[in-house]
Amino acid sequence: MRLDRSAVPLLALALLLVACERGTSSSTAEDRLARAQELVQRDIVIDTHIDVPYRLAEKYEDVTQATDDGNFDYPRARAGGLDVPFMSIYTPAEYEFEEAGKATRHAERMIDFVTDIVDRAPEKFMLVTSPDEAEAAHAAGKIGLAMGMENGAPIAGDLGLLKHFFDRGIRYITLAHSKANHIADSSYDENRPNGGLSPFGEKVVHEMNALGIMVDVSHISDDAFWDVLRITTAPPIASHSSARHFTPGFERNMSDEMIKALADAGGVIMINFGSAFLTEEANRYNSEQDAAYKAMLADTGKEDTPEEREAFRDSYRAAHPYPYATVADVLDHIDHVRLVAGIDHVGIGSDFDGVGDSLPVGLKDVSQYPNLVAGLLERGYSEEDIAKVLGGNLLRVWRAVEAVAAATVGETERAAAGTE
Repeated sequence: MRLDRSAVPLLALALLLVACERGTSSSTAEDRLARAQELVQRDIVIDTHIDVPYRLAEKYEDVTQATDDGNFDYPRARAGGLDVPFMSIYTPAEYEFEEAGKATRHAERMIDFVTDIVDRAPEKFMLVTSPDEAEAAHAAGKIGLAMGMENGAPIAGDLGLLKHFFDRGIRYITLAHSKANHIADSSYDENRPNGGLSPFGEKVVHEMNALGIMVDVSHISDDAFWDVLRITTAPPIASHSSARHFTPGFERNMSDEMIKALADAGGVIMINFGSAFLTEEANRYNSEQDAAYKAMLADTGKEDTPEEREAFRDSYRAAHPYPYATVADVLDHIDHVRLVAGIDHVGIGSDFDGVGDSLPVGLKDVSQYPNLVAGLLERGYSEEDIAKVLGGNLLRVWRAVEAVAAATVGETERAAAGTE
C-alpha cells in the first residue's frame, strides 16, 4: 500500500505521542538509568520492610555511616533515593512460647535500635509516625525511619500493649510470622489452631483500626487474610509479599483473588525482592535445600541449630549454585499486580536485610532502586505511575488508615475515658 506523503507528518506526530505516552521506553539504557536516578531523588521512596534492627542485634554496625555488611546504611540509602524505610521490629515466632514477656522485651529492644540511630545522627535521620512526617523528611533531605512490627507476639494478649507500641511509633503490625500465635495463623505453619484469626485477633484488628495502625496481611494464612478483610474498616497492606501466580503453591505469596480483594478494600501489596518470592525456580531450590537439610539431620543425628543450618546452607550452595532472580522478575510481579488490581495497589517491600543472600541481580541493596525504576521506564510506565509505586500508593493507604482512626473510638480510648 502506498502512503500519501501528506500523511507522513501526521503519522510521525502520532508515533511521537505514543512514545511520550509510554514514557521513555524508546530511550537508551543509559538515558533511562540517568532519568531513574533523578526520579528517586525527586519522588518520595518508601520501602515498607527492611530488617535493620534484627541485623544490628545479630551484629552491631553503625548504619549512620558506610558499613561493610548488610543491605542498608545511610550512604547507600542516599544514593538509592530511599526516603522512608519502615524498620522491621521483628520478633522470632518461638519467643511467644518461651518465658513470659520475652517477646515484648525483645520488641522494646528492637525499637531502641531505631531510636538510637536517630539520636546519634539527627542531621541524617528522623522518626516518622505519619504520612505528613514522611513527606517532611523527604522535603528536609533526611531519611525518615518509620516502624512496622513483624509478628504480633509482643502484644501478649494485652490491648494496652498494642496502644503502648503505637505510642512508641509502630504504624503497622504483621499479625503473625512463621508460626501461629495468639492472634492469627501463619502461612508457614501447618498447625492452624485459630482457623484464621483468633477471637483476640479480631479485637486486635478492630483496635488497630481505631488507633491508626495499618493491618499487615503478609505471613498470615489465607483464612486469616479473609478474616481480616471481613473485619477491618481500614485498608490493609501486605508489607512484603509477592504474587503467587509466579510461585504456585507458595501460600506466603498472594493469589490473584487475594490481590484483587486487597485492592477492592483500598489496600496495597508491597513486592518482596527475595528470589524465592519471585521465581518458581528459586522457590523450589529453597524447598529442596530444606528437604536435604532435614535428611542430613535424620542421617547424622545432629541437632538443628542456627550454626548447623548456616554451615549446611554454605555447603549446599557450593554444590548447587543459587538461581538468583533478576530485576526483570521484580518488574514481572509489578506488571502482574497492575494487570490484576491496577497501578494504585502496588509498591515496594524489599525485605532488605531479611532474606539473606537471595536478592536479585541488580537489587542487592538500597542503593539500587534506580535499577528498578529504569526497568519501569523501559516497560513504558509513566512517571506519574512510577511515583505511585515508589511511595504514593502507600501514602494514600496510610492516610486512609489515619482517617478511619480519627472517626473511630477504640477499646483502649474508652478505657482511658472511663466509659467501659
